[in-house]
Amino acid sequence: MTFWFLLLLGLATYLIVQRSVANMTSTPVWLLWLVLMTPALILSAWKLMYGTKQPPPSSLIIWPSIICLLLYWLLFQWGRKTPTDVQTQPQTIESQSAIHPTAEPVPVRPIEPTEETQLRNCFPWSVYYIHKIEYRPQAVICRGQIKTTPTQAYEQIKANVEAEFGDRFILIFQEGLNGKPFFVLVPNSQAAKNKSKGQQITRPGLALFLVLATLVTTTLVGTNIAGADPKQLASDPNVLWQGLPYAVGLMTILGIHELGHYLTARYYKIRATLPYFIPMPFFLGTFGAFIQMRSPIPHRKALFDVSIAGPLAGFVATLPLLIWGLVNSEVVPMTEETGFLNPEALNPKSSILLALLSKLALGDKLTATSAIDLHPIAIAGFFGIIITALNLMPVGQLDGGHIVHAMFGQKTAIVIGQVSRLLLLLVSLVQSGFLLWAIILLFIPLMDEPALNDVTELDNGRDILGLMTMALLITIVLPLPEAFANLLQM
Repeated sequence: MTFWFLLLLGLATYLIVQRSVANMTSTPVWLLWLVLMTPALILSAWKLMYGTKQPPPSSLIIWPSIICLLLYWLLFQWGRKTPTDVQTQPQTIESQSAIHPTAEPVPVRPIEPTEETQLRNCFPWSVYYIHKIEYRPQAVICRGQIKTTPTQAYEQIKANVEAEFGDRFILIFQEGLNGKPFFVLVPNSQAAKNKSKGQQITRPGLALFLVLATLVTTTLVGTNIAGADPKQLASDPNVLWQGLPYAVGLMTILGIHELGHYLTARYYKIRATLPYFIPMPFFLGTFGAFIQMRSPIPHRKALFDVSIAGPLAGFVATLPLLIWGLVNSEVVPMTEETGFLNPEALNPKSSILLALLSKLALGDKLTATSAIDLHPIAIAGFFGIIITALNLMPVGQLDGGHIVHAMFGQKTAIVIGQVSRLLLLLVSLVQSGFLLWAIILLFIPLMDEPALNDVTELDNGRDILGLMTMALLITIVLPLPEAFANLLQM
């Protein structure tokens, strides 16, 4: 089993490296692959030598991961290609412009040749000195030298473009691989729709129906979690009441998570729908909830705030439910069936955060040989922190991917996302419950949609908050080190 998992991990790692950064660095793909695979090879060697009954020490997991991550970054930067080697075009345009790989004239252009003077006049030399204008069927790319702060440059040029061309274009400000910012004018195909202020973007009837449907499915799942016999439902519908605590707890967490996104989006005047729940008659009883944003995100500050508001709001709602549920849970002996995703025999040491909360709630009842039979409310809270962790994964269009994009820019976020996917595969060697997550993350694109002003950086306060959320993710995902377990007497 270890051999086949290592083979799968190796193939996935190689494909990820080849597709993600091979065109951005001259460092050989096999060398980057070997560095990323080294922690997995070390853990596999440990399992071959000592078997599965003796878990590897935490230092064998943490230090190789840190060292290899730093080495990978250094090798990537050492071989990083210069702007003359890499075509520095906007990420959102490249996939479409590949249809027209030559410089042949195209039948449609965003502006007429006679309008170029008007376009150049939108870029004062004291704000952004234009060197070159590139015309594409789907965009106009303006490259040059910025002469003021990114925020001032974007606001001034945006006002000039709107004064000259009205609402014909959406103005995007991005940073190239050479570190120089450039502007992209994309035709605004939604302008006519946006003018209709009375346009309804949310279907309240559908949202309410999905809430009720999800309440039904989570309640049915909750009856099973509470130990009720589904066969009794036909003769005694009151059995459903036993499933309500789980259903209400889980839906509260999911609803508050999405409301965090929704209210923050409204604060930044981003057009967004109300939360839509996804009912599912098995597993958790729901596949989560989501909102849809129907207008661009104005800048990285808004991208960060909207993205982080959901996980933080959901986590704040999760904590009291989880602690109350743990207080009312039952401590049971640890058996071979004890694991991370077994609510009837949960090993609290499977997660640093879960171990700390369990010790806080149960005190001396929890020993080194104890597992926890979770109360239904605790199960809802437990799934709440799992959902928080999954959303905080710094990959692509997940909340965590948006957060690292806002903090470090899109180029660095792609690298962080790639490394995160591989590290989660590595963690799944120790925590088998994360294997499915790791596989799912492999299919999530690393590239994220840019904000309109994707150049202006965040303030220190937001950077610190973003790092704290990544630390929260680590405390949820990583198991409790043995040294801390001995300190907590568990």
